[in-house]
Order: sequence, then structure tokens, then C-alpha cells
Amino acid sequence: MQFCTLFSGSSGNCAYLSTERGAVLIDCGMSGKQTLEALMRAKLDIPSIHALLITHEHSDHTKGAGVISRRLNIPVYATEGTWEGMHRGIGELPRHNRMTIRADESFFLDDIEAVPFHIPHDANEPTGFRFYTGRHSVAVATDLGHFSKFVFQAIESADIVLLESNHDPEMLKNNPRYPQRLKTRILGRKGHLSNGAGAQAAVQLLQSGTKHLLLGHLSEENNTPDIAYQAVSAALTEAGAIIGEDISLHVADRYQVGYLYRI
Repeated sequence: MQFCTLFSGSSGNCAYLSTERGAVLIDCGMSGKQTLEALMRAKLDIPSIHALLITHEHSDHTKGAGVISRRLNIPVYATEGTWEGMHRGIGELPRHNRMTIRADESFFLDDIEAVPFHIPHDANEPTGFRFYTGRHSVAVATDLGHFSKFVFQAIESADIVLLESNHDPEMLKNNPRYPQRLKTRILGRKGHLSNGAGAQAAVQLLQSGTKHLLLGHLSEENNTPDIAYQAVSAALTEAGAIIGEDISLHVADRYQVGYLYRI
């Protein structure tokens, strides 16, 4: 099994998961051209991609979804609420490539079992995903207003977790370019997870048995990779973990393919 992010951040999000039998993309928030170029730069097997899963309809998760579906002739999987929110933005797709899913109802993509779960975010029926590939599992948990017990239960003990670490609250509060309305939204219980909240979530995941943490969906203006890493690293260390031995910790790149996990 291989897992990596192609892009991650408020500018656009896309992740890649593969097994020996094929691959899937999770979200497609950059253009179709940028997504295909990223796959080629990373030397990932484009013809093996057989599905695109969407967490929610916001443009940083759907911008290139229609183009990729049409170009590769692959189905798009999303909840009914997400389809309602994004169908105009991604353009026309043939019926056989429009797949509707429900949170907490698993489905199979060849040898990958996908389990969508509810997330607290200000979108139409948004989900995270946990993927089971034989004895291993990977979870994608970003766009979280808070790390609810339901999210934890959905992803606990996953081998790899892509976890949101969106913003430093003080940087956000002091950002003169952000109107108060936007700050309130981001800080709300259906907004985005702060570095501190992400750090607390990381400790819970460590204690549940997770071995690899990838911090993602960082704000471009209200965070930096170093600040996010230090916040989570400090919390894990305080909890008794040795980074690199008990658990690995990386930060997903905003505009290029990140760390490639192989399990």
C-alpha cells in the first residue's frame, strides 16, 4: 500500500492511495492539469486510478474533479449533500460516473474498503474517509471544526492519519486581511482544526496505536509548517513518545507531492 498527498492546504487538496490492484484519489482541489502533472512528476501510475472520492463540495476539494473524472473516465463518489453542492461546479458527468455514498456505510473499490464518516464542517453532508487495505488502514481527517468523539472513533488506531492542523489561533486573530466573519467561521465548531487542537488529537491517536501522522490542510496565511510541526511534536513528546520511533510525524506540502508512505 502507498499513500501520499499531491497537494494539501487552503489552496487545494488531493491525496493518492494505491494497492497492487489499483489506486484512488481523495479530493481534487487543484485543476485537472495540475493534478495530472503532479501525478506524473511523482511517477505514480495514472492508468491504475479507478475512482475519485470527494469529502465535501468546497472548491479547494473539487476544482479539478470534473476534469479528472472525464479525462480518466473514472467514477466520482460523494454523499448526496455533496453532490447537491458541487454538481454545477464540476460540470456534466455520465450517470455511471456519479456514485452516491452515505456516511458510515462502507463500500469496496477492488481490494480497498472505504468507510466514509461524518465530520463537523460547514458543508453539505461532509465526510472523512478511512480505508482498509488488508491488515492496514489509512484515514483522511481534515476540515474539522473540532475533533469529536465520533471522528476519533472512526479513525482510531489507523496506521496512517492525514490530520488537519490548519491554523495558529493568534496568527488568525491578528491577521488584518481576514474579516471578523471569516475568523469566526474558521474558529467555530464547524470550521477548521487549530494546531493546538490537532496536537491534542495527535496524542489521542498515538495512544490508540497510530504509527504515522501527516499534518495537512495548513492555512497559507495563518500557519507555517514549522509552527504546526512544533506544536504537534511537543504534545507527542510530552505524552512520552519518541518521534521517529514510536510515531512518525510529517507535514504535507502545499503545492507538491508530499512524503510517500509505503506499508
